[in-house]
Amino acid sequence: MNWRMFAGERELAQIPADDRGLHYGESLFETLRSHQGQLPWWSRHWARLVRGAKRLGLPLPDEQRVKAEALDLLAGQSAALKLRLARCGGRGYAAPDAALPLWMLAVYPLPAAQAPLHLVWCETRLAQQPQLAGIKHGNRLEQILARREVQQQGADEGLVCDAEGQVISATSANLFVLQDGQWRTPLLENAGVAGVCREYLLTQTDGQITALHPDEVAQAEAVFICNALRGILPVARLGARLWPQVHPDIATLQARLASAHPGFATCLEAS
Repeated sequence: MNWRMFAGERELAQIPADDRGLHYGESLFETLRSHQGQLPWWSRHWARLVRGAKRLGLPLPDEQRVKAEALDLLAGQSAALKLRLARCGGRGYAAPDAALPLWMLAVYPLPAAQAPLHLVWCETRLAQQPQLAGIKHGNRLEQILARREVQQQGADEGLVCDAEGQVISATSANLFVLQDGQWRTPLLENAGVAGVCREYLLTQTDGQITALHPDEVAQAEAVFICNALRGILPVARLGARLWPQVHPDIATLQARLASAHPGFATCLEAS
C-alpha cells in the first residue's frame, strides 16, 4: 500500500495520536476506481464527501489539492484509491471548535473480477439512524459483523436488513432487483450507504427506490449488487434460489456502465 496523509495543506509522516476518526469513527471515506491513473467519477465521489462532511460538521480540504495529490500518488495506475477525511482533537466526544481537515490517500490493487455471485442472508441487522443514513462514515462495525457471517458460510457476499426486517444492501454494495420488468433498489432513509454506482444506475434504469422485503428479493426475475469499485455483479444464488443465467437487462447495464467509466470495461472483458 502506498499512502499519504495531510493536516490541511501540511503533509504528515504518521497518523496523529488525536485522530478523531481513529478514536471515535468520526470520519468519512470514498473508494474510487482509477483507470490508467485517471479518476472518471471524481466529481461524484467528491459530491458525496461534501454531503457527508456537512452532515458531520467536518472541515473540508481544498478539492483541487486533494485531486492533484491523488493523481500523483496513482502515477498512471489502474487501482483502488481510498480517500479518508477526519479531524484531530482532544479526548471526549465534543469536537474542537476549529480543526484542520485530516485527510489521507491510499492506493491498493484492484480486486479480481468475479463470476456471478453466491449470496446469503446475514443475521446482523443495521441500526436505524436517519442522521447517518446515506453517507459513507467511518464506523463500519455492523458491516464487519455481517461480513464475518458471509465468510463463515463460504459465500461471496451477504444481504443485510434493518431492525424492522427491510432489506438495505449487501455488506459492501447496493442492491437492485428486477420485478415485472422494473428495477427496484432499497430505500436508504434510515440505514445504508447511498452508493455512487447506485446513483448512476438509477439514471439509467428509471429505477424505483422503495422498501423491499426479503421475499421480494428471492422472487425477483434478476438480482445484482453494485459499487464504484467492482461495478455491476450479477447474483447467481441467494440461499436456495438460483438465477442460472445472467439476465440480458443486467448485461445491457454492464455495457452502459463500461461506457460511463472505462475502468469497468476491463471488468466486462474479464467476466
